[in-house]
Amino acid sequence: MENSNTPEIINIFAKNMKKIRLERKLSQEQLSFESGLHKNYISDAERGYRNISLKAVEKIAKGLHVNVDELFKK
Repeated sequence: MENSNTPEIINIFAKNMKKIRLERKLSQEQLSFESGLHKNYISDAERGYRNISLKAVEKIAKGLHVNVDELFKK
């Protein structure tokens, strides 16, 4: 769900993160395990509810097996 009060870049990231996760047939729990981030953190990031750190972005990208730039493509 896109939050209209959230900066566009966070919404783009959240949308791409979910899209890639679903394409790879990963649950949020599986991505949590792969990235080393808590499942609630993954859920919040995917909904654009978190302004996440670059370190977390890198962990998510590694968990999804993509380059970081894939998470920010429009």
